[in-house]
Amino acid sequence: MKKHRLLWLLSICLFCAQAKAQQTKLSSITNSGKVWALLYQQRAAEYKALCFQAYNIARLRLDEAIKHGGKKPLAIVTDIDETVLDNSPYDAARAVNNLDFDITEWKKWTAKGIADTVPGAPSFFKYAAKKGVAIFYITNRDEDERAGTLKNLKLYNLPYADNAHLILKKETSSKEARRRQVLKKYNIVLLCGDNLPDFTALYDNKPSEYKRAEVTEQLKKQFGNRYIVIPNPAYGDFENAFFKFKKLTDHQRDSVIRANIKTDR
Repeated sequence: MKKHRLLWLLSICLFCAQAKAQQTKLSSITNSGKVWALLYQQRAAEYKALCFQAYNIARLRLDEAIKHGGKKPLAIVTDIDETVLDNSPYDAARAVNNLDFDITEWKKWTAKGIADTVPGAPSFFKYAAKKGVAIFYITNRDEDERAGTLKNLKLYNLPYADNAHLILKKETSSKEARRRQVLKKYNIVLLCGDNLPDFTALYDNKPSEYKRAEVTEQLKKQFGNRYIVIPNPAYGDFENAFFKFKKLTDHQRDSVIRANIKTDR
């Protein structure tokens, strides 16, 4: 009897410990918030609709640009992550375990070359290529991610998936020099991205969230015209700016969120 009672107590203790551990995993506002954001990205029809909306507008703008033509051949510059490829499985695996981004684990993921595509992206870029428009993939992935990235793009038969059109990060995360490189030979008619630095250098150099809002107000006519923004609620410079580009603990980030979020109390 005592033995059975002891086993029963041990089972209860183990169950409680597991429950507490699971609760601790998602106790951070930051990471539990990311779980919800990634669930939205993976499951919400609204997310898919927003992506289709963005690429439908891109198609309209492209058709207009083709009509006007120009002296140089036309090109589209696009980001890759959360613009063409969907990395939510990697991000979700980190978030549900209350873990931050890790470059080593990230590169293991990109090396697989198995990420799905963002809704609407493949059909749009294939349409553009058929119209004779070149596609340049300007990404902040590193050079040692080239093989996995090309493998992933080719998995879905995406156009211009070659070394000449895949421009990776070198010395800096700013994409301005790489965009200018394309501009030497092409007229860039559209830029696609999920993060505002994907469009212009005005968002470089770690501007505050207030400065980012100010610049966005100044550029409002560009969005939906030359700039095509793909939704990404899970990560990006918006959160870095909110935390002032500082490396904070979960507790510190939670405190910043609680101090700044608008509520009815």
